[in-house]
Amino acid sequence: MPETTLIAIAVGLLYLAALSCVYRILLTYRTAQGAIAWIIALIGLPYLAVPLFLLFGRNRFGGYVRARRMGDAALTDLLNHFEQQTTTLSHPGNEHFGDEFQVLCKLGRQPFTSNNHCTLLKDGEATFDSVFDAMENARHYILLEFYIVRSDKVGQRIKSILKRKLAEGVQVWFLYDDIGSVWLPRTYLKELAHAGARVASFGDGNIRRRRFQINFRNHRKLLLCDGNIGFVGGINLGDEYLGIAMDQEPWRDTHCHIAGPAVIGLQLAWLEDWNWASNEFPDLNWQPALPPSGDHEVLILPTGPADTYETCTLFFLNCINNARTRIWIASPYFVPDFQIMNALQLAALRGVDVRIIIPEKSDSWLIKVAAYSYLVQACQAGVGIYRYQPGFMHQKIILVDNRYAAVGTANLDNRSMRLNFEITAITTSSEFVSEVTTMLEEDLKNSRRMTERDYQDRSIAFRLGCRAVRLLAPLL
Repeated sequence: MPETTLIAIAVGLLYLAALSCVYRILLTYRTAQGAIAWIIALIGLPYLAVPLFLLFGRNRFGGYVRARRMGDAALTDLLNHFEQQTTTLSHPGNEHFGDEFQVLCKLGRQPFTSNNHCTLLKDGEATFDSVFDAMENARHYILLEFYIVRSDKVGQRIKSILKRKLAEGVQVWFLYDDIGSVWLPRTYLKELAHAGARVASFGDGNIRRRRFQINFRNHRKLLLCDGNIGFVGGINLGDEYLGIAMDQEPWRDTHCHIAGPAVIGLQLAWLEDWNWASNEFPDLNWQPALPPSGDHEVLILPTGPADTYETCTLFFLNCINNARTRIWIASPYFVPDFQIMNALQLAALRGVDVRIIIPEKSDSWLIKVAAYSYLVQACQAGVGIYRYQPGFMHQKIILVDNRYAAVGTANLDNRSMRLNFEITAITTSSEFVSEVTTMLEEDLKNSRRMTERDYQDRSIAFRLGCRAVRLLAPLL
């Protein structure tokens, strides 16, 4: 066969692949801007765009066992039982919960529950002390799910405790994200497995079903003991949260310890992810003991790219649009899309105290630069952007009026809104809200409020760079 014929066939197949990608985009796109950009690239530069689209262009997590969201019988039964508990507060017509909270319950397919107790863990030291203590006191099983696991001092301490508990007969299920934990030595995992732990990667465990979907990450950070105690928040398993990694300042982060019925919500989210990664359905405790001082009302909101809706985006919009006096958000990554930015501006314009706390020091130069491009829009509307000064701030906190606070894993960026599996704990407890308020007030004292001049007084090259990087927002 002539060489020119082979080249023609190859080019034809390449454009056929590009057209199939365009077909998929037209059926599934969520934003017109992103769809147009991909279509132009696929038609103009198919030899580059086709492989990039296969790796990064998909916005739905194909193949994920949608479990309770899509009718998996076992998980649906568990959810139905959870919703029918006497502690459930989210029944229609309950005066304590208006439409704002009913929406959140529908988004997460979980109820608000009472008789919980939430403890705010304001830094890495408090978090790991509480986590280690809970693991040491586990009697039946320990469930872990983390985006990043390191084989450093913290990671070794975790492994040591797990191996000791396994020797005592406690069961351990260990789930990690293979992208976030890419540098975790395989020997670490083999030691746990050899000691009797069940270990699974969110991606590698189902490589056939995953099919190049490396753009999706399991960003959740969960630890649960015996179905009675749960932890959720921004802290991964690493020394950086204690300031003992490479002589750096400790990362500023926040976690939450939960006891009570809301732990079932955390456990349901963990089970869905574990079922996807391993095709296993462990026998767990679904009747948590009530804490003696439990009077906190809590909702667990799992979000991710397998959801019917853009659940995380709708959660943020619901919070912003329903804020009456203030909304304070702490996030290390501030690259909002136009919906979130418009909602923040509208909130400020109607008199809401809108404050966004982001880090001065960042682990992503691109995201730090992109944040500058939003300054003029934010400042003109009265949105306060504050850069936290001492160390890297990694917490993900939302405070709405004096009515509720949320601690979780979701950032103000496209990745959390559309690509990552995230999880958030929301509580209406006045005690907890007051603690979060005090914590954020202290963070604001350690922050510098930015102005339009921080952007406008910079060189034209810097401003052009900020605007150019902002075009990459859907990928950041």
